[in-house]
Amino acid sequence: MALTPRGDVLREVMDHLEGGALDSVNRRRELWRSISDKFIRTDDGSYTLKSEAGEAMHTRVGAMTEAIEKFVKPTVSGIRGDLRVLDLCSGLGYNTAALLEFTEASSITVDMVEISVATMATALIVPSPNPAHKIVKAAYEDFLLSEGLLSLITSPPPPRGIELRVHCGDARAVVPGLDEGYYDAVFLDAFSPGVAPELYTVEFISLLAGVLKEGGILATYTSAAPMRSALIEAGFHVGQGPVFGRKSGGTLASLDPGMIREPLDWRDERMIALSDAGIPYRDPELSADAIEIMERRRAERMSARGVTRISSAVKTPLYLGSERLEGGTGRRVRRNLTRFGIDDPSGPEALYIICPQMEECVCGCGEYRPGNSRERILSMRRRLMDLVNLRHLA
Repeated sequence: MALTPRGDVLREVMDHLEGGALDSVNRRRELWRSISDKFIRTDDGSYTLKSEAGEAMHTRVGAMTEAIEKFVKPTVSGIRGDLRVLDLCSGLGYNTAALLEFTEASSITVDMVEISVATMATALIVPSPNPAHKIVKAAYEDFLLSEGLLSLITSPPPPRGIELRVHCGDARAVVPGLDEGYYDAVFLDAFSPGVAPELYTVEFISLLAGVLKEGGILATYTSAAPMRSALIEAGFHVGQGPVFGRKSGGTLASLDPGMIREPLDWRDERMIALSDAGIPYRDPELSADAIEIMERRRAERMSARGVTRISSAVKTPLYLGSERLEGGTGRRVRRNLTRFGIDDPSGPEALYIICPQMEECVCGCGEYRPGNSRERILSMRRRLMDLVNLRHLA
């Protein structure tokens, strides 16, 4: 189930901010006491906001620990000179705080993008789990002061060598104004693509490709097929992110294939390449709302299913190459493949499609073995379209 934050908490914080009630430490503490029951204290001392469904927005292990394992370690380990990071949907500031806590870089610049002023204000109220989070609070305070929403700074300035630049707005409008080829890492920590797909579209991911360094790495917690497909279309190589506190790992992506150590699981590759589940979200004007983006993808899936993509029902593409298909699932798989024009799940056409995933050629093509997930996905997708085009010529 996709999680969304509790709007009542953010509204209450915003009311206090606009009323000047956050201009002193004591008043912030009073507000925290009144809303703390809406939060969950995790094992590492960080707080996570309960969702509308009453569940934690982060794992119980802790938002800081999760940020270090899923965002920081896979992207910036080993960088000791200048470090530049783009933190999208910076929220309560835990990802940037984790970065500051972990990194050994001598100079750190972070562009923090957050659309919600109320979320920034909430970060000022929540107790800090470590000293680094207080540096993030200072950056948020500076921004809110510049906007006339605070009249008093309670946090000390950041240490030398650390620059945190806060941008409040829709990331689709902010990112085009950032420098190209600038960032060593991008943390994409937006809400679930099934709820808020705006930052998981081909067009927005393409913007991120433009601001990353050639060897930079994008990290996100989600493993959703449409998001990974968007990364592929935007020119990224993709791989599995760390499995930490959740059922599946996130996603790591880079324009440099050498930066991706763990390929995607073969099942994920195949569903992205061959099924309608792999059709990405699109937002040509970078201005559509979530409903419009989801409806556009739904319509594209319906028109492609059984025509240019194999049905994702019962994960049909995973059974290509199988010689024995039995029971209800087997009947549905055969029906879906037949509708696409593949009569034999283990026949020549099926083997031709999935050959790029095999260690040795199984179709007689004799082509080289693709060396990474991106190449395998694109090769299988091309072969699928070969069959579609042949069918149209027949």
